[in-house]
Amino acid sequence: MRIITNESLIKRNRTIGQTTTIASLLVLAGGLYLSFQSSQPQLVNFAFLALLVGFLLSQVGIYFGNRWGKRPRPDEQLNAGLKGLEDRYTLYHYITPVSHLLVGPAGVWVLLPYPQQGKITYEKGRWKHKGGNWYLKLFAQESLGRPDLEASAGVTEIKRFFTRKMPEVQIPPAQALLVFTNDKVSMESEEAPTPAVKIEKLKDFIRKKAKTPPIAPEIVSTITDAIEGQASPSEEGEE
Repeated sequence: MRIITNESLIKRNRTIGQTTTIASLLVLAGGLYLSFQSSQPQLVNFAFLALLVGFLLSQVGIYFGNRWGKRPRPDEQLNAGLKGLEDRYTLYHYITPVSHLLVGPAGVWVLLPYPQQGKITYEKGRWKHKGGNWYLKLFAQESLGRPDLEASAGVTEIKRFFTRKMPEVQIPPAQALLVFTNDKVSMESEEAPTPAVKIEKLKDFIRKKAKTPPIAPEIVSTITDAIEGQASPSEEGEE
């Protein structure tokens, strides 16, 4: 499997996460200091503002840190989960309008990694998350959110991208796949319109899809040529 990663974007976003985290600690410390200046009540408003700004900066730092600072990163987890796929597949990280895109005989797949632990279910038309660490949900942005909307948006974005790059080529419909990367997660999602797998089942899922029926090699080549011709990746490797 070929892996193409935008390393410069990862480095930039990791720096943003580190910088905003440090800045948030400094601002929060300043806000706490001001809040203890009881002899100067006029500073209360400034203390409140500093605490609010510090909290917002911390959330930005956590967002960037979880995705581009903490190891293994989502792209590294997907690399490991798909290791051993045939060289007819190419996995793109941060190269196209979606963060993670797999192209090969199984088709075009928008991969959406989720780090949640606990129980993930699809009930009455909605994804639900039970269990897990409440502290992480509240302060570390571990909320599941709306995977259905994220999947739909990702498919729409990549379809628009291909239409713009290859208007004359009939491209197979892109599909979305939710990938849960935490080994402490359990799932009940048989009714979900968007398929979901645990990371250890990812490679088997893709191989099964390649049998029903596989995408023609010339179509795969056309897609990869269009993607790789629109940007210069920072790193290209093989697994």
